[in-house]
Amino acid sequence: MWNRLAKRNCNSVIVGWQITQLLNYLITHLLLSAMSQSFAIQLDNVSKTFGRGRKRVEAVRQLSLAVNTGQVFGFLGPNGAGKSSTIRMMLDLIRPSSGNILLYGRSVQNNPALMRRVGALVEGAAFYDFLTGRKNLEILARTGDCYDANRIQTLLAQVGMADRADRKVQGYSTGMKQRLGLAAALLNDPDLVILDEPTNGLDPAGIQDVRHFIRDLAEKQGKTIFLSSHLLSEVEQVCDQVGIIHNGRLVQTGSVAKLLSAQAIIRLEVAPVDRAMGLLLPRWGVTANGRWLEVQAAREDVPEMVQQLVAAEVQIFQVVVQQQSLEALFLAATAVASAAETAHA
Repeated sequence: MWNRLAKRNCNSVIVGWQITQLLNYLITHLLLSAMSQSFAIQLDNVSKTFGRGRKRVEAVRQLSLAVNTGQVFGFLGPNGAGKSSTIRMMLDLIRPSSGNILLYGRSVQNNPALMRRVGALVEGAAFYDFLTGRKNLEILARTGDCYDANRIQTLLAQVGMADRADRKVQGYSTGMKQRLGLAAALLNDPDLVILDEPTNGLDPAGIQDVRHFIRDLAEKQGKTIFLSSHLLSEVEQVCDQVGIIHNGRLVQTGSVAKLLSAQAIIRLEVAPVDRAMGLLLPRWGVTANGRWLEVQAAREDVPEMVQQLVAAEVQIFQVVVQQQSLEALFLAATAVASAAETAHA
């Protein structure tokens, strides 16, 4: 009898343990799935190599980043940094040499259903010159199985092309083609919009229009925007987060507000300049311009700076604190990355 009870208790413990393990697995799986769904884009240790032997080029190197849904993400880097290769891999136009790319928690490879959630304007807009702008959009919509005459008209109005939609594309300027390209990228009402230099060829008023349009896509329509641009001042105004890539590696990423507030440019008018520079250089990056010093530092460091200079009998005539621009941040980040690569070469 005792043996039967012990065996029954043992079986109950085993069954209870199995149920607990199953519940833990399901909870973990659901949590991971929910986390994946909160990201529109996930790149995990992605690399891309072209060529072999002496012609081997590492275009993208161990790139990892995540973009939340509903964000405008700015992807920045000098020419040849790997931006275009990264975007092509995200669109499954080329395959990574290693690593994984997920959109909304699903792999992009061989997944046409997932790609229907994506709209893209990459490396300039190309259309049939002998057709009108409207007819080009109609053809693209029909081939993409998303034809809707009302939506086409709405998009033409939103990008400022309604009054020029029935003119042949051969008479369009570069900026007008870019506007039409924006409309084309949105024909299928995508959740994710990938834009490569969307303001190329636009005048200042057009750039402002596109900036407002992109913010509206995120804020009013809940779309996620992945934006690559050389116009850093525009990226600074329109993006929530940025990532800076240099020679295929991600060198900095974060929210625009936090990145720009982390460092400031402190301008000091002092005398003698050499003594002041010698005091500050061991800790901060300092450049001299006549009687002025420009110091890269946190705003909170200003009192300590002033105390050090006063204690060393340096005369201080003016102190000006300027928030760092995205352009300054970009140049500093890429310069540091270049110096680090040179040191390890």
